[in-house]
Order: sequence, then C-alpha cells, then structure tokens
Amino acid sequence: MSAQRTVPADTHLLSLSGRRIAVRVEGEGDPLLLLNGMTRPLQSWDLFTKSLHGRKVISFDTPGVGGSPTPLRPPSISELGAVAMSVLDAVGVDAADVLGYSHGGAVAQQIAHEFPTRVHRLILVATSCGMGATPGTGGAILRGLGGPVEGHAWPVPDLLGMFWQSLAVSAWSSIPFLGTIAAPTLVVCGTRDRVVPANNSKVLAGRIPDAVLRMLPGGHDVQRGESATELATIVEEFLSTGRTAGQLPLCG
Repeated sequence: MSAQRTVPADTHLLSLSGRRIAVRVEGEGDPLLLLNGMTRPLQSWDLFTKSLHGRKVISFDTPGVGGSPTPLRPPSISELGAVAMSVLDAVGVDAADVLGYSHGGAVAQQIAHEFPTRVHRLILVATSCGMGATPGTGGAILRGLGGPVEGHAWPVPDLLGMFWQSLAVSAWSSIPFLGTIAAPTLVVCGTRDRVVPANNSKVLAGRIPDAVLRMLPGGHDVQRGESATELATIVEEFLSTGRTAGQLPLCG
C-alpha cells in the first residue's frame, strides 16, 4: 500500500477488514451514506452537506483516494460495496439512505443489489449502469475529475488509485439486476452532462422499478456552487416524501 496520507481533523482513519479507510460522520438524524466520484475525496461533499438538515451524514474516502491508502490490487465494485458496509458497521449504523455520485453510483447500485436490507432509499446521481452505458467524451471526463470546490484544497489524486477505480467500473454492469432493486430510488442528472450523458440516467430510471427521474439544468459536477445546494434540496424532498418537485414521468 501507499504511505499513509494526512486526513482532516474531523476525519478518522479506521482499520476495516484489512484496509485503512478515512471516515467522517457529521450531524444527527436519519443516516445518509455518501459514495463519491472518481478521485474525489470526502471533502468534495462540503457544500452539499452544509445544505442538508437533520441528517447523520456518513462519508469516506474510497481506497486510493484522499486519506485512504491505495491497495496493492484493484478492488472490484462489489468489494467497494463491502467497504461501504464495513464503514456503516464501524459507525454503528444497520441501514441508511444511500447516495452515489458518478463512480460512487455504481457502488450504490451494487449495494442495493447485494445488501438490500441495509438500504432504505437509493439516490443515483450522474451515474450509469457501467458496461453498456452511453460513454462520455474524453476531454469532459478529464475535466470531470475536478479540483478543489470553492477554493478548498483537495489531496492530489493518486494515479494508481484512479487507475484501480477505472478498472473496477470498466468490468462491471448493473443491467442484469436493475429490475430487482427494491429500494425507493431517485435518479438525478444534468441535462448537459458530457461525462455521463443524461441518457444513462434515463436507462437507470426506466429499469429500476418505480424510480423517480429528476434532470437539472447543468453538467456533471453537482458538488459545486448552486448545483450542490439544489441537489441537497432535491435529496431532502425525496427522503422526506418519496417525490421531488419537477420529477419526470417514466414510461415502460
């Protein structure tokens, strides 16, 4: 593994199933587990979590990102889901609402499939089914890796960790099990997303039973500025009522 990295003061480096994972828990209330995008550390959720109310927010750095050291071999999406479940175990949470953004959306889908009793409600943001998805453009994908949000410094991405994440999602697909996901599901995407085109969210919402689709007038990066605030509002509405204002009707 790579050398231990510095973690923020409000973050704990826990030993979970042989891995060291940087974990942060904020607030009080019903638990919400956040699963992040490729190379993005838990600090990238800061603007989003500031706009949430009455939630116990659990976030962590996936192996190879931020404060979590890079493993010697690439973990699969299923293994990353198991890491997420070990995080819930470590903070004493049996089941939670689960929000997965981009790469984290793949992990969220896998968790809903493998650990259905641990997922109250599922939120899939700017993500896809993996293999079989409509691809984004190369330049947009590189820009989508992003940098600091609103000037807050992020750890420098680990190139091997990024490669491991790419391998995991390139060999994975949720198409075989999307129809079996039982958790109430909200799918969110930007109409101008060039990293994970909006058609991917339409596929997810069309295949997951009774899923709700909400499209925002923006691109892939929903962790910045007004997009982060709007996403928080939509998420709170869905978690409170099971619906959101402006959701789209689905056919088939």
